[in-house]
Amino acid sequence: MSRMAGALDILRNGAGPAISAWLSSPDPFTQEAFLSAGFDLVTFDMQHGMLDKGDVRDGITRAYAFAKPALVRVPVGAYDHVSWALDMGASGIIMPMIETADEARAFVKHAKYPPLGLRSYGPIRAAPLARGGDTPAYVAAANAETFAFGMIETGRAMDALDEIAGIEGLDGLFVGPADLSIALSDDARVDLDGPRLEAAMQRIAEACRKNGRIAACYAPTPAYARRFADMGFSCVCAGLDVTIIAEGAKRFAADLRR
Repeated sequence: MSRMAGALDILRNGAGPAISAWLSSPDPFTQEAFLSAGFDLVTFDMQHGMLDKGDVRDGITRAYAFAKPALVRVPVGAYDHVSWALDMGASGIIMPMIETADEARAFVKHAKYPPLGLRSYGPIRAAPLARGGDTPAYVAAANAETFAFGMIETGRAMDALDEIAGIEGLDGLFVGPADLSIALSDDARVDLDGPRLEAAMQRIAEACRKNGRIAACYAPTPAYARRFADMGFSCVCAGLDVTIIAEGAKRFAADLRR
């Protein structure tokens, strides 16, 4: 059994919501602070974060030391990063800007071993981390124990939502609420409280329920995390590491001057 089996069940069975820290800093002490906090898992952001491949490799290894699953958001269109991050031991991949069923299929092709996809064989770090070096056992379980999330962030993606949600091998849909709200607006404005975004997110959650997919999203604050969980999102990535640290430092300095 995988060392992450218990934590991964939170994602697989929807017994949550599962709450993930969102990590953009390569600093190991920052990562360890969030890994030792009460999050169910962590997400490493290669799209907008400050993380290169070496940082992600080391971060995933660090996550295993804390028995926390690690998701990785790869850059837009970086299909070559998908199997690499999984080979390093990632428990799941978030692929940005999935807009069509064909793009979702291409993502699954890189994320899953046959017969679901054509993921290349070479779990050089994943098998030792997840299965104590038992590579056949890792490969046999990988399609079920690693997760492929396609990000829904555009109007075009919403038009193809039902088809995308039905793609075999796609484990979940992940909402970037800021980008989706911009895409649905008339003035390119972020509006996380607007009726268009709320209706879209409810549609996405329902599409996930109907197709047996995991509904996941990002939330900038605990209040939004609770709100999105109430909508039916069973995995919520909450906050941003560098923002949380900056806000904590400000509050600490302000308390010193009271």
